[in-house]
Amino acid sequence: MVTRAQTPADLLKLDEILAMSGLEFMQGILDGAHPGPPIGDTMGYSLFEVSDGRVVFRGVPEFNVTNPMGTVHGGWYGTLLDSAMACAVMTRVPRGSVYTTLEYKINITRPIPLGMAIDCIGTIDHAGRSTGVASGEIRGVEDGKLYATGSTTCIIMSLNKP
Repeated sequence: MVTRAQTPADLLKLDEILAMSGLEFMQGILDGAHPGPPIGDTMGYSLFEVSDGRVVFRGVPEFNVTNPMGTVHGGWYGTLLDSAMACAVMTRVPRGSVYTTLEYKINITRPIPLGMAIDCIGTIDHAGRSTGVASGEIRGVEDGKLYATGSTTCIIMSLNKP
């Protein structure tokens, strides 16, 4: 299947995003009503599941995400974990607010074989007025093995006018 590359015009406008809760926004991506993150096309992953406080991205690392040794680059693990953990926080962001990652950490436990499908699961640990904390893991779809873990802290910012 050949798809057209996304452009900035394909993304929702900020006022459209602010009119929804984070969970509504994420469910819209899953349902195809809203565009997915362009980085997913580049890195070979897409949104697979969304619920309150939990998201799953599914991906398959291919040769284009390898390092000079031919193994999956650590940045691929980090990008997927950042996406899943931060989007788990997004499911708790209220209407009129946005979020962004403040920091994240990953631990790679074993190399992912090229061409193997993985799930990257992000789960909320805390969501308050100004911060969200989440954890994540990358597991093989077929083997269930743990390939990496992560944690993140995000800032939640209200853009509602007083």
